[in-house]
Amino acid sequence: MQPCWQRLRQLAEAEVEATLEALPEPLRARAREVPVTFERRPGRELREEGYAPDTLGMFTGAPYGEEGLVPLPPQILLFLLNLWEFAGGDEEAFREEVRTTYLHELGHYLGLSEDELTERGLE
Repeated sequence: MQPCWQRLRQLAEAEVEATLEALPEPLRARAREVPVTFERRPGRELREEGYAPDTLGMFTGAPYGEEGLVPLPPQILLFLLNLWEFAGGDEEAFREEVRTTYLHELGHYLGLSEDELTERGLE
């Protein structure tokens, strides 16, 4: 059973904030510059671009230091219904998946590749 959207969003917002607070100050300041948007699932447009309907999160825009090279501002998208389902409907597992997915997407903003993120346990 899915909790209401507002509950999922509250849990996710609290977890992102706690994750930010745990980062070292220079990294925390940089991370706060990237807005986080909470969506239910990837929309039709993203799916048409090739994103899987069960995508957990994504980073869009220019990575840090490359602003101006990409026309879109940086942004992290977290797909909360997908994260909830991936976590098996367990609130604790959901919070952990929000944390991991947020850090994964933040890593992309910081210029890390998929391999580098996997090496850090953020697959």
